[in-house]
Amino acid sequence: MPFKKLLKSPFNVFRIAPPIPEHYSNKLTYDELVNAESVYGRTIFGPIPAGHQREFFEHRKNIWIWHESWTDVSGQIINQTIRYEVRPTGVFKKAAGDTYRKIEGKELDNFVNAAKTYLKLVKINLYN
Repeated sequence: MPFKKLLKSPFNVFRIAPPIPEHYSNKLTYDELVNAESVYGRTIFGPIPAGHQREFFEHRKNIWIWHESWTDVSGQIINQTIRYEVRPTGVFKKAAGDTYRKIEGKELDNFVNAAKTYLKLVKINLYN
């Protein structure tokens, strides 16, 4: 399916955010909801190595964040954050200090699968 058609699809994973149930919306802040959702997002990419922290979540409409941090052998904390922007022309990736670049092929497939899995897990476990 061409990417533009995917964006216009009524089942588009990038534009359908899970609904926030009424009983949550008055009690939890946006940040608390993102933190609750990222609990499921961090599980998508397999086991988290000891000493690592991982987050994957939809920051806002069409903006996705993957973050991982760990302490290296010298004791220095390493942070890696990647921002994905879903645009009508494709999905663009930006790491800290880099410029945006369009992702394609297997990398695009992996991102789409991760986003679909995230939305499914969040919907089933938090909003069902």
